[in-house]
Amino acid sequence: MAIQSLLIILAVLALLLIAGVPISYSIGISSLAAILQVVPLDVSVLTASQRIFVGMSKFSLTAIPFFILAGNLMNQGGIAKRLVDFVLAVLGKLPGALLVTNVGANALFGAISGSASAAAAAVGSMVREGEEEQGYPPALCAATNGASAPAGLLIPPSNALITYSLVSGGTSVAALFLAGYLPGVIWSACCIAVAVIIARKNGHRGTSGRFDWKNLLHATLRAIPALSLIVVVIGGIIAGVFTATEGSAIAVAYALILSICYRSLSWKSFWRIVTDSAKMSGMIVFLIGVSNIMGWVMAFTQIPQAISAALLGFTDSPVIILLVMNVILLAAGTFMDVTPAILIFTPLFLPVVKTFGMSPIQFGLILVYNLCIGNITPPVGNTLFVAIKIGQTSLARVMPYMLMYYAAILAGLLLVTYFPAISLALPMAAGMI
Repeated sequence: MAIQSLLIILAVLALLLIAGVPISYSIGISSLAAILQVVPLDVSVLTASQRIFVGMSKFSLTAIPFFILAGNLMNQGGIAKRLVDFVLAVLGKLPGALLVTNVGANALFGAISGSASAAAAAVGSMVREGEEEQGYPPALCAATNGASAPAGLLIPPSNALITYSLVSGGTSVAALFLAGYLPGVIWSACCIAVAVIIARKNGHRGTSGRFDWKNLLHATLRAIPALSLIVVVIGGIIAGVFTATEGSAIAVAYALILSICYRSLSWKSFWRIVTDSAKMSGMIVFLIGVSNIMGWVMAFTQIPQAISAALLGFTDSPVIILLVMNVILLAAGTFMDVTPAILIFTPLFLPVVKTFGMSPIQFGLILVYNLCIGNITPPVGNTLFVAIKIGQTSLARVMPYMLMYYAAILAGLLLVTYFPAISLALPMAAGMI
């Protein structure tokens, strides 16, 4: 029954997505189609509606709309420019200085805004003119911008990690946030390595002259207000001063004050930001509620147990099992957004990795890292297409450079997958594990 239910879910889900049905409705309908073979229609519909309500009524869910609102407020003018100047002052001496700056600024701005596409758009626009003046190929610039932008989704505050915490049965958000730093840094370091190698090959050197400490001090002072958001919010959550939900509300207040101080916010733009944030939050929260139907169906039909038995029957090697999971997640990420993929694959794979003692925290980072790659992989690849549009180039010209970035990012994925300390060292040092 478990395998039959899983096949029904996958088949109906695929058909509905191909037909253009929204992902939330597709998940609910496919789940109901699977459970109807064992539960009457009236009972299935009543239980499904109850599961949606239960899934949407969790207090910790309020952190997501608050962080979305804070990110949209921080997307207002001035912040990206300050971060670009700060990173350029720090890393400007490396070969391919503007490419490296793009990578570093994307990591910081993506973490603050919570959106890889927003980072690619904002930071890419800031560095494009300078890159053109210094003769960087537009396709290389677009590839660097797109490849590095998802790193911010791993670095907290991360809505993807909050979503995983809810689906995984209450994994500590603070521990997940702390665990996200090193994988995020590894992603960025992989992109910097590729950018430096290409820049050296093409003869693009760093900024001339001695290291300018005065410029670094000036850039740091201008960037401190924006960077302090991460320090205050994440520091408070990790230190236990406030919860993730309370921290998200503080992030909104901080972002609002900062936007007013920068004079980048009008009543008209504020209302637009609030309505856009409400629409986005509504979609995500409803999606999480609907995913509870799939979770109930999987638990009732024992799909996770069947998958665990199938994988462990195929091999008892954790190395092979994790490799198979990575391949599946990478394939799914090419046509599915991060949030619905987390909701679908967490209940499928988490019980499997628990059988050989993997921490839910490490698996959460493996899962999110995998699915972030889908942001820069066609045919969906929203972040990659934003970077191509900003760079005024084409996919055909960008892909040769992207192949090098893919190789480096996948190497980082293998490190995160097979070296638990990368994800667990910081939470363990903080006493959270």
